[in-house]
Amino acid sequence: MSETDWVKSDRQRERERLRRSQGRRSASVATTSTIIFLVLVVWLVTSAPGWTRVRETFLSWEHFTEALPDVLDGFLLNIKMFLIAEPLILIVGLLVALARGIKTPAFFPIRALATLYTDLSRGVPTILVIYLVGFGLPALRLQGVPVDLVTLGIIGLTFSYGGYVAEVFRAGIESVHPSQVAAARSLGLSHAKTMRFVVLPQATRRVVPPLLNDFISLQKDTALVATIGPIEALRAAHIHTASSFNYTPYLVAALLFILLTVPMARFTDYLAARTRRRRGA
Repeated sequence: MSETDWVKSDRQRERERLRRSQGRRSASVATTSTIIFLVLVVWLVTSAPGWTRVRETFLSWEHFTEALPDVLDGFLLNIKMFLIAEPLILIVGLLVALARGIKTPAFFPIRALATLYTDLSRGVPTILVIYLVGFGLPALRLQGVPVDLVTLGIIGLTFSYGGYVAEVFRAGIESVHPSQVAAARSLGLSHAKTMRFVVLPQATRRVVPPLLNDFISLQKDTALVATIGPIEALRAAHIHTASSFNYTPYLVAALLFILLTVPMARFTDYLAARTRRRRGA
């Protein structure tokens, strides 16, 4: 063994053994308490006076299998709308955030317009935006205005979420220390190059977790597009419920949304924890 090899002391080995023992004990306690909690919840629900009625109305296997194909087809439309709206929202949010950061007096109208857009998009409920866009734009009868309901729904979602994402980007940009900008300008970089090569790369890394949180909400809010006509998951579930007077199809739609949003939520938690570890280091 060379002199550079490190050998753990007896105290270090004992410390690691105790740490492993405490970890196993904590895991055992957590598992036991979780099982007991779930058993209590199941017992309370199944012993309720109306459990039989709830089971027939919300947990019918027959209605579940009957509604699943149609609700799944509608859910694919939800995913399509999300995948199209997400990059559009990123582009709109970034442009608005950059516009709000312009300090040149000559560009004050652009900054004021960006501020007005942010206030409107965040102040009006998303469902009202979808109504106004879905029914208002076609009513104008202008050349080139889309009439496809899915396209109009995507426009409404983009308008509504663009303001939230713009504020996330703006917070990330303002979190970059002014010394970074001063150093870049002292090296001869223009304002545009400073933003592109110095500020935006740092800001983007910092705002990934909150952006993912917004997109988790976007995944769910694609169901609001059903209010103007497209048959997505929620509308398909509503059609089955209206014909059978059984609410199990709504449970089918809820499970599909959970399968999509929960992995994204856990990934967001992982990125946030990694960011905290890096800053702590």
